[in-house]
Amino acid sequence: MLEALVTSRTSELQGGATRTESAPRESPGLGRRKTYIFTFLLSSRVFVHPHEILAKVGQICIKQKQQLEVGPEADKAKLKSFATKIIQLLREWTETFPFDFQDERARKELKDIAQRITQCDEENGTIKKSISQMTQNVLLALSTRGQYQEIREKIRQPVSDKGTILKTKPQSSQKDILSVCADPLVLAQQLTTIELERLGNIYPEDLMQVISHMDCLDNHKCRSDVTKTYNLEAYDNWFNCLSMLVATEICKVVKKKQRTRVMEFFIDVARECFNIGNFNSMMAIISGMNLSPVARLKKTWSKVKTAKFDVLEHHMDPSSNFCNYRTALQGATQRSQSANSSREKIVIPVFNLFIKDIFFLHKIHSNCLPNGHINFKKFWEISRQIHDFLTWKDVENPFEKDKKIQTYLLTTPIYSEEALFVASFENEGPDNHMEKDSWKSLRSTLLNRS
Repeated sequence: MLEALVTSRTSELQGGATRTESAPRESPGLGRRKTYIFTFLLSSRVFVHPHEILAKVGQICIKQKQQLEVGPEADKAKLKSFATKIIQLLREWTETFPFDFQDERARKELKDIAQRITQCDEENGTIKKSISQMTQNVLLALSTRGQYQEIREKIRQPVSDKGTILKTKPQSSQKDILSVCADPLVLAQQLTTIELERLGNIYPEDLMQVISHMDCLDNHKCRSDVTKTYNLEAYDNWFNCLSMLVATEICKVVKKKQRTRVMEFFIDVARECFNIGNFNSMMAIISGMNLSPVARLKKTWSKVKTAKFDVLEHHMDPSSNFCNYRTALQGATQRSQSANSSREKIVIPVFNLFIKDIFFLHKIHSNCLPNGHINFKKFWEISRQIHDFLTWKDVENPFEKDKKIQTYLLTTPIYSEEALFVASFENEGPDNHMEKDSWKSLRSTLLNRS
């Protein structure tokens, strides 16, 4: 199965107990062989551990080396050519999936393979030099990821203290978003900077880990090596925090006129995010404004010019599987592919929908075909979507980071859902029996808690 991949003699995996169906056409911009290697290495982890595949590569190295060494003198050239192909495979593997080598077993297999193929070119040391550089790059990548996991953002605890929530007037020194940044375009650019930083710490194996985790839940047992997808959780947490921040900024304002201004400001920010191609922040802002504590502020909404908000909601209409959003995303992707500047290349999808699409592909298509072959077409499509994601996340950030604005966005206190309702009712009292009962119950709970 793996020998065909290593020797590049065919585009279909052969030689193992399990075969794959023929691969579809490759993704645009990728060579067929490179696309095939990416898909194979990405999807294989659903079936076997990376270190097991490396062990198989090592066995193939021994077999090929023995066959070529007993041949005529001319086979030295073939031996060197084979070693070059192994190097190419390992280079693509270590560059695209460096975190497979967090496993000590994988690092050991890599070291053993390196020792074997170094002997194929002892005269000029080219292979040895390539392996040395490859190893250094892997260690650097592992070190960088380790540092990120150590300092990754802790979940920001929402404000729920009764004394803080029930103030009828904010402190004069209390900051709000407009005092930090009054330009919707600038705030949208800073949100995009945060998004790109978080996307940069998500890797293809993180996304496939989600599939492995799903299979574990379906089978009611988990493999011991299934790790938590910290980077995915951190990114999802950012979306939730941004939604709650938007709701907090609106609900904490006591004066209706100022509250209206804050609402219109966030509508403009969401529109600028859409223009940039930052759909994730746009969706988070819309979600925050649609939370019940904000949505119920009818007197405030009556003063808001909602035409622009209606357009944004149209783009994020969930009907027909978010058809409008997918059309906009496709347009942004096409713009990105023909763009000459980093600014025009930005595409940040709604991450939850992106993950759901991978879920959908995984759930509706089986891993294996009725004849026992691996359903390679399924994994080819999943890898195509993940490759698109990698292209988007690697775009250079064209915006200069504003430390003051980012510090506010990432650290300013946000209200819990309970606190949002308190602030909302304080600003606009309940206008029906259901709301009156809710408000009475909420106040009683908070007062008893003190």
